Amino acid sequence: MMDAPVTTDDNALGSFLRDRRCRMDVAAFGLPSSRRRTPGLRREEVAQRANVSVTWYTWLEQGRGGAPSADVLDRIARALMLTDVEREHLFLLGLGRPPEVRYRSNEDGISPRLQRILDALEISPALVKTATWDIVAWNRAATVLLADYGAMEPRQRNVLRMMFCDPEVRARQHHWESVARFVVATFRADAVRAGASGNVEALVDELSRTSPEFAAMWREKEVGHHGEGTKLLHHPTLGLLPLEYSAFAIDGRPDLSMVIYNPATPEVAAEVRRLIEAADPGK
Repeated sequence: MMDAPVTTDDNALGSFLRDRRCRMDVAAFGLPSSRRRTPGLRREEVAQRANVSVTWYTWLEQGRGGAPSADVLDRIARALMLTDVEREHLFLLGLGRPPEVRYRSNEDGISPRLQRILDALEISPALVKTATWDIVAWNRAATVLLADYGAMEPRQRNVLRMMFCDPEVRARQHHWESVARFVVATFRADAVRAGASGNVEALVDELSRTSPEFAAMWREKEVGHHGEGTKLLHHPTLGLLPLEYSAFAIDGRPDLSMVIYNPATPEVAAEVRRLIEAADPGK
């Protein structure tokens, strides 16, 4: 017997839309559920909620009508009450790319589970930052080696403000100018990716007024990415401290990223461990 041929869905976008439409609970919208031949919302009801024509939405489900715009997909995602993951999937099916990251204020914080991951890194300073480089979470090693973030006001816990406006932070950077250029270039890419234009403009205006060096670097329009590498930090006790760093995206929170600094050698790791233990004598 021959195996059945493998079939593919030539209209994956339409299939996904129909599936999510049929899953909608009509009672949640105050609509009668009786006299409906199929479950979920009707096409005209989705079209009305998304503010698109019924004909065009019907064509979209049928695989006709051309590629939708990002704005239309966003409206359909809201109409179907898609989760962030489902919205991303919708964009990948419709446009072949993920949507722009939804910027969130740093008041959202992080989950307790993610904080426990940070805390488990005993000798590796680790922090979580937003697209506008506000630090919203950190571990004990970061407090001891990098900065006492817990003693700062939330507004102060911004990497760019610290880099350009805090003399102590500046003095601890090895070759401050190259580090600052890297920060500005990477920040530019993160901020545009997050679509946080209003927040970015306010921060850029502020830093341009307070720091001529930032203003000059921002005008250069360099773009970079965090990736991984080695950071040399001038520590008041340990001297020049080599730390390897890696940046990670946080699944489900594309507006956040995690940066982990790891002692570059076993000898540095031992020194860092002694420093952290000395800072916590009760442990």
